[in-house]
Amino acid sequence: MEKETSGLKKYRGIFFDWDGTAVISRKAPVEEAVAAMKGLLDKGVKLVIVSGTTYENIADGKLEEYLTEEELNHLYLGLGRGAYNYRFEKGKPVVFADRIPDREGILRIHDAAYGIHRELLEAYGLETDVIFCRPNYCKIDLMAGKDRGEQLFMQEDEIGSLKAILNGNGIKGGLGELLQIACKVGQKHGIEMKATCDAKYLEAGISDKSDNVDMILGELEKRFQIKGEECCFWGDEFVGLEEGIYGSDSFMITGKTKTGDFFDVSSVNGKRPKNVQQLGGGVECFLNFLKRQGEEQQ
Repeated sequence: MEKETSGLKKYRGIFFDWDGTAVISRKAPVEEAVAAMKGLLDKGVKLVIVSGTTYENIADGKLEEYLTEEELNHLYLGLGRGAYNYRFEKGKPVVFADRIPDREGILRIHDAAYGIHRELLEAYGLETDVIFCRPNYCKIDLMAGKDRGEQLFMQEDEIGSLKAILNGNGIKGGLGELLQIACKVGQKHGIEMKATCDAKYLEAGISDKSDNVDMILGELEKRFQIKGEECCFWGDEFVGLEEGIYGSDSFMITGKTKTGDFFDVSSVNGKRPKNVQQLGGGVECFLNFLKRQGEEQQ
């Protein structure tokens, strides 16, 4: 960690996942994370939280109360799996770009998600639960009997468990076949489906984290002339679920961001995209990086 991320490069933009990267869980104290962020925001470094959750689940929806108005001017959030992009104006969060469909559009997404659920049950005998209350996607629980508790990020044993479930239900093509099923059902409902999976949940909708990072990086380039190679991207779900299919944080790697540096704080064994460096160390690793960057930006 010390050799790779301290003393080598000062980043102008730092993009990072929240759950499992900046905090251990949504209910965990945020003071340490906020303190590490302040050291960089004070110096004008742009910090970008990229998460599948909503604003209400980041520091209980009170993130702005921990930071000054000037610090907030350098903070961005890309949330809801591509749905919402925030900046702060006069100390308050403002959505400056979104991917929110109208009611007819969200109903098509709901119909498609139920269609995926029905297809998995009817054709393969695979029982799932569907979570509908998301802004522009649905979550399909592939391991409905397993509760992650407060640790909502992917667990060590889940990849193997998912593969066993799929194989046992006749989905011999594994996760790739599962994603194909989701996209095919989406097409039937007139949706160009973006389907991702973190092992327990299949998420199906019209956007993903790639939409967040591209939109916010474009904003940073327009307003501050910050380019992809001046940024780094941190997460805990880059690991491959099977050949060529990676976790949700891998969607931060896009044509616009690929010249940046990518770091994974997960210790889960497995392949990562070739430009991702696995550091391990979890939340502690990432927060130590923020602190070191704050010191080097003096």
